[in-house]
Amino acid sequence: MTGRALALGQGTAVVVGVGSERGLGAALARRFAKEGLRVILAGRTAKRLDAVAAAIESAGGVALACTTDATREEDVAALFDRAAAAGDLRLVVYNVGSNAMTPLLQTEPSVFETMWRQNAFGGFLVGQAAVRKMAPRKEGTILFTGATASLRARPPFTAFAAAKAALRAVAQGFAREFGPQGIHVAHVVIDGVIKGDYARRNFPDFVRAKGRDGLLDPDAIADSFWALHRQPKSAWTHELDLRPFKEPF
Repeated sequence: MTGRALALGQGTAVVVGVGSERGLGAALARRFAKEGLRVILAGRTAKRLDAVAAAIESAGGVALACTTDATREEDVAALFDRAAAAGDLRLVVYNVGSNAMTPLLQTEPSVFETMWRQNAFGGFLVGQAAVRKMAPRKEGTILFTGATASLRARPPFTAFAAAKAALRAVAQGFAREFGPQGIHVAHVVIDGVIKGDYARRNFPDFVRAKGRDGLLDPDAIADSFWALHRQPKSAWTHELDLRPFKEPF
């Protein structure tokens, strides 16, 4: 655990799925901290979480790193107990997104199941825990990070698409059941490649070919997530799709 003591009574945000400092999870956490929320960072790698937390605190924010496996019910319960102790839980983002590029006949059942657990089952556990903390106050925002695959399956990403489509259904179910209770639930379709360490490391030629503004900037995505959180109840968005201007659709 890192970060300055989180005083009671302060608004809290939880970002599940924080990895590289140049990834979307870190950008979301920085944005929420900039707005004055105390941010709890959740992910599986303590070293990465600590680095992001340190960067937020050096910029004047408050962050707590909490190593979490979002597919384990006990981990998620412990995460939200910490969030509740930190202050009013106002905003939760489920940003976990395991992917694998495998044709269907080469996809091991264990890989298919793992992707479903990390994308959809983890989203269900996090959404359920978040609602239980937010429901007494009848307010709060829960945002789920989706993908192009949430809407259509294309080889060799069919297993990933099945998992992301399931997450989209989870988000819809939470929105329809708990929206009338004052909890804003939205699903954000990331239609394109995010400009971060993962893309630079795995698709360097693609990144260069896209050129300026050809990839989704994590900080720009974070601005849109924050805008969703700030929407008045009279005009909520449930689903938002984001893509670079060069991305065909």
